[in-house]
Amino acid sequence: MQASAPPPSPGAAVSIHNLWKRFGRQAAVAGLNLELPAGAFIGLVGPNGAGKTTTLSMTTGLLRPDEGTVLIHGADVWADPVAVKARIGILPEGLRMFERLSGRELLQYNGRLRGLPGAEVDRRTEELLGVLDLTADADKLVADYSTGMRKKIGLAAALLHNPDVLFLDEPFEGVDPVSAQTIRGVLKRYAAAGSTVVFSSHVMELVEQLCDWVAVVNAGQVIAHGPLDEVRGGRSLHAAFLELIGVREDDGQALGWLGGDR
Repeated sequence: MQASAPPPSPGAAVSIHNLWKRFGRQAAVAGLNLELPAGAFIGLVGPNGAGKTTTLSMTTGLLRPDEGTVLIHGADVWADPVAVKARIGILPEGLRMFERLSGRELLQYNGRLRGLPGAEVDRRTEELLGVLDLTADADKLVADYSTGMRKKIGLAAALLHNPDVLFLDEPFEGVDPVSAQTIRGVLKRYAAAGSTVVFSSHVMELVEQLCDWVAVVNAGQVIAHGPLDEVRGGRSLHAAFLELIGVREDDGQALGWLGGDR
């Protein structure tokens, strides 16, 4: 019988207890425990294959865990999914969209699915299109959008219902610098209003620029977490990260033949 989860700490936006996910004999997430503070800009970092995407998928109700519980502001993701999904926004990696809709139609459709009044959906749609620099392309089919435009319209759809917690999986992957700067500005504005942002990345410099709280994941477990300055301990986050996961910097001896005499 699965043990009941402890109550979440006051001020926690997300509480994860004893989370497991196995694929065959491989444990992608292995008893992960983590509490994420409300109102923070949180980076979930780790090497490729560390379990970041699997953890986010289970946290947002996209993938059922083998064991464990996840609470979003006290509501159980799997016991009360409707209540939870009303309070979260998600921009997963490899987001699938209704590609035969235009960008404007996609947002209007999402808003009405959420039960928002039509006039409010239209108002928010136009504001999001403007802020994300998509107005000129609002009537193009999503199928014709570039990678950066798809990320921006996906972010708009995730924000449309004004969620309490926003989950983003590698939101800047494959995005051009102009689109990336636009997305950063929107996320900072959203977090500054008191909402919680949780995003995964393996780009330490980006996490340092945006986040004030960090969790480091390796081999399906959390190995460090807390305020950014506390986790990096006076070093760059990149240096702290390498030390935490046990990677030594190249001493120059390996591949000594590369680029030498031929």
